[in-house]
Amino acid sequence: MRYKIYQFLVNRHEGIKERYHNMHDGAVGFKKMLSWVYLLWLNLCFYIFFCRFLGRKPEVEMFENKELLINESESSHAGKTIGSVADMVAKLSEYDVISFDIFDTLIFRPFSEPADLFYYVGNELEVMDFKRIRMEMEGRVRAQCAKERGSFEVTFEEIWQKIGEETGISPERGAMLEKEYEKKFCYANPFMLKVYKELLKMNKKLIVVSDMYLDRKFLAELLKQCGYTELEDLYVSCEYNKSKADGTLYSVVKEKYNKYGCVHVGDNIVSDVKNAKAAGFESVYYPNVNLHSKAYRTYDMSPVMGGGYRGIVNNHLWCGLKSYSMEYEYGFVYGGLFVLGYCRFIHEYVRQNGIDKVLFLSRDGHILSKIYEKLYGGAGAEYVYWSRSISAKLMFENNRYDYFRRFIYHKVNKKIRIEEILHSAGLDNMLCILPEKIKASDYLVSENADTLKEFILANRDCVDTAYALQHKMMKEYYGKVLAGCENVCAVDIGWAGSGAVSLDFLCRNVWDIPCKITGIVAGTNTVHNAEPDASETFLQSGKLVSYMFSQSDNRDIMKKHDLNRDYNVYWELLLSSPTGSFKGFERDENGDLKAVLSKPDVKEEAVNEIWNGIIDFVEEYMTHFGDCRLNEHISGRDAYAPMLAAAGKNESYLKNLRRNLNIEVDVK
Repeated sequence: MRYKIYQFLVNRHEGIKERYHNMHDGAVGFKKMLSWVYLLWLNLCFYIFFCRFLGRKPEVEMFENKELLINESESSHAGKTIGSVADMVAKLSEYDVISFDIFDTLIFRPFSEPADLFYYVGNELEVMDFKRIRMEMEGRVRAQCAKERGSFEVTFEEIWQKIGEETGISPERGAMLEKEYEKKFCYANPFMLKVYKELLKMNKKLIVVSDMYLDRKFLAELLKQCGYTELEDLYVSCEYNKSKADGTLYSVVKEKYNKYGCVHVGDNIVSDVKNAKAAGFESVYYPNVNLHSKAYRTYDMSPVMGGGYRGIVNNHLWCGLKSYSMEYEYGFVYGGLFVLGYCRFIHEYVRQNGIDKVLFLSRDGHILSKIYEKLYGGAGAEYVYWSRSISAKLMFENNRYDYFRRFIYHKVNKKIRIEEILHSAGLDNMLCILPEKIKASDYLVSENADTLKEFILANRDCVDTAYALQHKMMKEYYGKVLAGCENVCAVDIGWAGSGAVSLDFLCRNVWDIPCKITGIVAGTNTVHNAEPDASETFLQSGKLVSYMFSQSDNRDIMKKHDLNRDYNVYWELLLSSPTGSFKGFERDENGDLKAVLSKPDVKEEAVNEIWNGIIDFVEEYMTHFGDCRLNEHISGRDAYAPMLAAAGKNESYLKNLRRNLNIEVDVK
């Protein structure tokens, strides 16, 4: 009867179902009771007052608007609720018998919801929409068992028998595949594994009590595989036709351990806490990592990729094992998937286009080169020195428009003196020949900008002299880097892609290095740029390739990505290097080329934390999904999705992080 009422009130109309679950899921106490009142009100409005729009799914905003933590990291926030391993051990060691829930307590899956595992089973079985079918069949079997046996508890075999009847899939093969994927993906919650092992040392009786359709033997093997050995006992609801959900399974456990002090640990506030206490157990609530982090995680992703991404992030940050810095979490949560996806995109391009070598341009290419090497080895890839500044200087004879825009017009009315302008352009040799109408100590303003430009143009021989040595050293450097190469790609963050384009031009037309260079960028100029289509011809011709967005791909984020709101800066923060910007080469005491770098504009320790977060995410992802075809391709849209969540609530999270890193926006 309860199931039928639920079906009628909740599941009959998608709009009512979604509105109810948005309020009910994760609610406790008064808010949970209020969600039931809300459900009745929704049905009253729909059936009595004819508010038929409530039956339709509510319209969703174009982009999520998450309110993220801005004064502390997620892991620190989680740690305040859970406490340390030592705290948990001390609390549980007061009891003779410690009972644990299995899934989301002792064992994690790398998904944000358990049913995501069915994507992989369905793919192997080659059955479309299998996840929904699998869930529907389980629901039908539970309803039937409730009617016939008075309990919603079912066995794994009963579920698969029903699936076989309805679909024609071999129940034996399907059940075998599902168990194989459970074994493949399940792993120990690192926090609870430490707790468990400490309690074992104290000779405590450790048991497991689980509401589950999988049989006792399989779960025992799974627990052992995850490191949970020497279990005293294991109770599974499907084998007793009793559950924690209605409290009856605890009575079975009590029959054996009635004379002992018992405590139960689990992640469900009703089944593991309320019902355990009602049965005479003490209880300890272990917050469900996916439930408590839901408010901070993006759901604007493709289903398979999104479920895996969220699962990895939630399990890592919310298990309670360790508190990480906000900079580390910026790398782990918002940079890890992007860097991994970008490197895979680059490698696929290399494979498909016969690329001889990948050049990762400094500085944004630094962490990219490290991850690329970790994934694919060091052969065929190199981190090389290049910068927007040196590019503009060496392209003076071939693109003076960009040169003057970068060194003069972008710096007008910013309280920068003429001598500073000439120094940044590498034209200190022209200070002594300045005309009377411009002084070295004058600020660059609208009134003298054109005069300075005309002065430089009138003295092109001085410009040529100033840049001649750099041309010579660059030719020597890239001659060695590109030796034996005919087809190369140069990787950068973006945005116009001028770095790769100018490097290609200089190699082929100025330095006589016969090598074609294709630029790969993470993203391009957007509608918010003064020159939104600056790169479009190169993107169309294939001279430039963009990963996340361009005028042709993922136009929604191309329109969202606003450099005037510092979106460029937030992405560059992820790839920041602790080294300064490349200013050119000089000779060392042995006559070898030595890179000259500017003073770093970010804190080295903060950059290292971001990099550690990125590296850890990639390692976690590869551990769980490294050999999964379904998780092989990370689209540019999915890679950008976490940053869309970070940009919620007027970018308050991103602005706060940037203040902490103290980055300078202007490129010197």
